[in-house]
Amino acid sequence: MPKIRRRALVGAALVLPLAARAQGANVRLIVPFAPGGAIDAIGRFYAQALAPLLAETWVVENRTGGNGVIGARAVAAAPPDGRTLMFHADAHIVAREVMRDPGYDALADFTPIARVAEGPLVLVGHPGIRANDLPGLVALMRARPADFAFANSSLGALGHLATEWFKTEVGAREATLVSYRGTGPALTDVLGGQPNLMMAPMLAALPHVRSGRLRAFAVCARERSAVAPEIPTGAEQGMPSLDFVVWYGMWGPKGMEAALVARLNGAAQQAGRDPAMRERLASVGCTPVFEDAAGFARTIAADHQRNSGIIRAAGIQPE
Repeated sequence: MPKIRRRALVGAALVLPLAARAQGANVRLIVPFAPGGAIDAIGRFYAQALAPLLAETWVVENRTGGNGVIGARAVAAAPPDGRTLMFHADAHIVAREVMRDPGYDALADFTPIARVAEGPLVLVGHPGIRANDLPGLVALMRARPADFAFANSSLGALGHLATEWFKTEVGAREATLVSYRGTGPALTDVLGGQPNLMMAPMLAALPHVRSGRLRAFAVCARERSAVAPEIPTGAEQGMPSLDFVVWYGMWGPKGMEAALVARLNGAAQQAGRDPAMRERLASVGCTPVFEDAAGFARTIAADHQRNSGIIRAAGIQPE
């Protein structure tokens, strides 16, 4: 038998038992936050889509506590057989920079499987701020930084990092940061004017922008959002580095077999191409992402390097 043919058969023999083991499996997709938020919603969208594609039973388990730590620990400690996975956002990768002892290394103790969706942040403020655009806001903040305060939904979340970056970029480090437990309470206080600014998820902020209760100064992305094309980007207003897009993805424990990772990634990409999935993601202000597991790993590395630099520059200490 020719060598090439023999090698192909050997490779197939390695992959087929893996697929057979996975067929019909019960998969726990751990979401480390309570139901109702974007991470939970998008995780459920994909669990519902992946189950029939992979001929498996997928169950979403909300394992809450510790700002995502409890659920992430459970996944890190699980066998790497593809039956216990995690759905999280980009905040996962900065755990060791913002927490004293999360009990895991977010980069070393997990296998990146698929980045599936993303949605931009938008810089919003109370309409009492006497600025109509980003340059006007920057001028006011430079002149009187103590007059401004940012609401922060969660320690180490992208909105937190974007806020710290923005304060440094415009020379307004004196602006206050007020932390909350969740986007809802944070936005509620911004609507009341104290604090008066926030780097907020597009979907949460947009109804208030369109009602006139908040002013949108910039969408934090390279291109305008299809959800709100009327809001200009930071780049259009002289700030090209104002690029903070929240992304969502799936991880497993470290040591997962490459063939299993590729199978899950391929199914996730297939799910993202379904028009029904695009509609579901648009309902939470997001669009699908298509990249292989190696591309996801590169995204994680690049974002971790940038975000770690922001954390160091801002002097954020682990809590």
